[in-house]
Amino acid sequence: MTRSSKDLIYASKQDKVEKFVFDEDVAGVFEDMIQRSVPGYTALNQLLPIVANQFIQEGSNVYDLGCSLGEASISIANATNCSNIQIHAVDNSAAMIKQLQARLKSLNLKFPIQLIHDDVAAVDIIDGSFAVLNYTLQFIDRSQRDMLINKICTGLNKNGALLLSEKITYQDVNEEALMQQLHENFKRQNDYSEMEISQKREALENVLIRDTHEQHIERLQKAGFSKISVLTKYLNFVSYLAIK
Repeated sequence: MTRSSKDLIYASKQDKVEKFVFDEDVAGVFEDMIQRSVPGYTALNQLLPIVANQFIQEGSNVYDLGCSLGEASISIANATNCSNIQIHAVDNSAAMIKQLQARLKSLNLKFPIQLIHDDVAAVDIIDGSFAVLNYTLQFIDRSQRDMLINKICTGLNKNGALLLSEKITYQDVNEEALMQQLHENFKRQNDYSEMEISQKREALENVLIRDTHEQHIERLQKAGFSKISVLTKYLNFVSYLAIK
């Protein structure tokens, strides 16, 4: 885990709330932000290397798509049982890549991590055994999501797997309202103020666009994944394990 400053981005009243972007301000507080905003984040990170070791194949490529500060990549590099793999950490945020680059200099990892500053949709997936797409698809234009999942599935080897984590929405309006309320209560419990919650919600409007559970399952099936399981679910945050 990185040493992150406390997230105070929305702690002061903003005359105009700008659209949320993964800039230097966000990168500087990202670890604190995600810990306090995403239920089950710590548990997922603890589970990730266990799942990865089940699927990573010797001599293959591993992809961390939308890597942010590289938590998944570093976890895999530290825990893998393989002796020859290549880990590719991809993010379109220059600020995130810059911070991850600095972080890696202080770590003695078993495997080097290749950092790629690019859109995840632009990266070739080749000879892959495991891919991570955590809280990334929801920020990608809806028209590009099917193509990206298809590309990942095509680039994975047989028995390779994708770990996909997303904040979902619900078809039932009452269930949607309840889960949104519980999520905001989770944030309150983690010391976010009403103003912070409100301004963050406004900043994310039309930026973080959620799909339903049914849409995720259908997309993964159409892409060619043969087995899809819900790995974890905390309120409206779900992680799927899709096996080719």
